[in-house]
Amino acid sequence: MSSDTLSEQEIVEQLEQFGLSEKEIDTYLAILDNGEAKASTIADETGVSKRYVYSLSEDLEERGFVDVNDHVVPTTIEARPPEETISRMTSQLETLGPALAERFTRSDTSAQEFEVIKSRVTVLKRIREYLAEAEQELALTIPQSQLGEIEEELRAAADRDVLGLLIVNTVDADGPVDTEELEGIASVVRVSEQAMPVLLTVDNELGLFAPLEMVLRSNTDNRSIAFTQEQLVPVLVTSFLGNYWALAEEVYVSNPPALPRTFGSFRNAVHAATVYLRDDVAIEATAEVRPAQGSEYVTADDADYETVSGRVVETTQGLVEPTSSGFAAEHSFVVERDGERISVGGFGAFTEDYEAREVTLAYADES
Repeated sequence: MSSDTLSEQEIVEQLEQFGLSEKEIDTYLAILDNGEAKASTIADETGVSKRYVYSLSEDLEERGFVDVNDHVVPTTIEARPPEETISRMTSQLETLGPALAERFTRSDTSAQEFEVIKSRVTVLKRIREYLAEAEQELALTIPQSQLGEIEEELRAAADRDVLGLLIVNTVDADGPVDTEELEGIASVVRVSEQAMPVLLTVDNELGLFAPLEMVLRSNTDNRSIAFTQEQLVPVLVTSFLGNYWALAEEVYVSNPPALPRTFGSFRNAVHAATVYLRDDVAIEATAEVRPAQGSEYVTADDADYETVSGRVVETTQGLVEPTSSGFAAEHSFVVERDGERISVGGFGAFTEDYEAREVTLAYADES
């Protein structure tokens, strides 16, 4: 599971920020858990009346979270794909940007969580600044014509062993991309002919969104948003992987960093482990873990964590081809310890055995 997957409490808090009430959240999560269910089933799980479930579900349907299938008997309630819901939320954010730009001003931009940007020059400047701050991972879509403006910062991040996921958008290209020029610019580079907005996330802390036209043209009324919002950045990372990454064609994968290495980004560790395994290099992992969210635990202090070590035998991921994850946020690996196989996910993991906060990979002792 991705290191950016949220705990159930964090999911509840995020849904509250999107305007859902406590009962709506309980109902929606119960529907998600079932995929599709009768109102009576949801009522039993949430402790509310069946009539109230119908009322809540109708509200959730209007907001795009579920579908009420009243054309069948008995009526069922079906969750819409999470990727579709996330995409809709992201689109709402994109639509909100220009409206905010006309009403929101602040003199001290260094301290604010959201910054509305009105010029292409400032967009590129902010991208360069954010790339320079990357320590663990970055994800970026950029039109080919603007790649040269930020190439130096991208290569510097790659030299720091930052996991870089780059989509080069060729919608404005005069000819085919020279893939040799893309070597070493990021960990994984993909190319897409489809028009995409400019989207950047860095270390789950920094984010930027810009309409494509604003970067391609100097005279436009479009506005961009740059932000330092830890709750919002993971949503954009998931949107990047689910909505854009899958549409682009892989053209370059870098060699993983030399080992041993400790990774603060779980996706970075999964990427490195995947490439090493595909090159038939035996590796082992040592991870600080606690039982995953599917297990019963309450506290979250250091006493919850233990160290597990073992040979890495398998990864599940959507970063490099061929991918093996079932959905955009799924990234994990399996270690073998004393004949037992243990699955490890990142922060908020719930389908794996353990959730890791730090992973060290090393070459395995073959003796």
